[in-house]
Amino acid sequence: MIELRQVSKVFPGSPRYAVDRLTLAVPTGCTCVLIGPSGCGKTTTIRMINRLIEPSAGQILVEGEDVMKVDVVRLRRRIGYVIQQVGLFPHMTIAENVATVPRLLGWPKAKIRERVAEMLALVGLDPAEFLDRAPRHLSGGQRQRVGVARALAADPPVMLMDEPFGAVDPVVRGRLQAEFLGILRRLKKTVVFVTHDIDEAIRMGDLVAILNEGRLIQFDRPARLLAEPKNAFVADFVGADRALKALALVTAAEAAAPLAAAGHVPSIASVASLREALSVMLAERADRVAVLDGEGRPIGILTLETIRDRAAPPP
Repeated sequence: MIELRQVSKVFPGSPRYAVDRLTLAVPTGCTCVLIGPSGCGKTTTIRMINRLIEPSAGQILVEGEDVMKVDVVRLRRRIGYVIQQVGLFPHMTIAENVATVPRLLGWPKAKIRERVAEMLALVGLDPAEFLDRAPRHLSGGQRQRVGVARALAADPPVMLMDEPFGAVDPVVRGRLQAEFLGILRRLKKTVVFVTHDIDEAIRMGDLVAILNEGRLIQFDRPARLLAEPKNAFVADFVGADRALKALALVTAAEAAAPLAAAGHVPSIASVASLREALSVMLAERADRVAVLDGEGRPIGILTLETIRDRAAPPP
């Protein structure tokens, strides 16, 4: 668990708090997304958790320990940290980059080699192809994958991710989001994730914290945040298309009806969201799609009427 208790930060010479009495708790194994306008304090908050920035007041607990009472080197070795710029060491190979923390922890060389190969495979990079390559020979998406592999290499219980996909193009970004969401949940990491993109926040977060001027405005699960914005600021921030955003939280498999004779209709994967299903229907001018399992077998049918009912606001 990560817990912030009345945490504040004011920088020297600044007339206002960058973070103002922030209190929230992230349960073990959950992903909490921090989002808000530029200058709202989200990056300052994430950097206070691993003490890249020291808080001015309040208390931060990671797995029950006050971060200000823990040796800062030991603290950071227990926390994976991924940033937008990735920060790979250019003079090192990919293998050496991923091995950075295990090597500092004194792991045996054989164990490090095994772990590096395992992590590269986990993020979708073939070890045989990438181990000895230099960072400059990788695409932006590949470098981001290596950054995540490096952060996971020592199996830290906590991950901090500061706009990790902000530097890649939209198509790659969507694919990375889906892949890493699956990885983080499968590994049951406790994650604090910073973004400026509300769609990314809704997709990635078990919990979403909306900040403004250093203060916490609303802290909720994505579905409730969309259905019940606390005030006009939150409603405006999440956007007028809240109903469409809510469709991204439901998979086709969850909403599909039992399979009946559907005829020749478009199809989608069972893990696709209702928002993606709606896009397919509109593109194909269809009022239904077949839902397919991982092996391409039809398991249900999804209709436009079902999606419309799901998008309707609660009474």
